[in-house]
Amino acid sequence: MKIPAATLAAVSICILAGCRREDYRRFTVDIPGMTPANTNAIARAISFYEGVDTDSFEWNLERKTLTLSFDSLKVAQTNIRMAIANRGIEVVFPEKNPGSPAGYLNARAEEVENTRRYRK
Repeated sequence: MKIPAATLAAVSICILAGCRREDYRRFTVDIPGMTPANTNAIARAISFYEGVDTDSFEWNLERKTLTLSFDSLKVAQTNIRMAIANRGIEVVFPEKNPGSPAGYLNARAEEVENTRRYRK
C-alpha cells in the first residue's frame, strides 16, 4: 500500500509543528535578603542563564520580591533561586512536594548542597 506524498507531507508538518522550542513562564521569587544595594548582584547572578528575560524584571523592594519571565526549557526556577542563594542572599525555596525534585522551604544554599551530596 502506497501512501500519497501529500498525505505524508501533511502528517510530517503536523508532527513537527508540535515541537516546542521555547516555553516562557512568569514567576515571583521571594527574597527576604533583598535590599536596594544588592539588586544589581541578584540581576547579575540570574542573568547568567540563557533563558532568563532580563527585560522582564519587576522589583518590589517593599515586599522583597522579584517577578520575572524565563524559558523553562532552558532554565528552572530552582536554578534561579540557587543562583541568588549562592551570592549569599537569603531566598525562599518552595515547600518540597512528593515526587518533585525541586523545593526546600527556607533552605540555605549550603544545606541544599549537603542534602544533594548525601543522595549521591
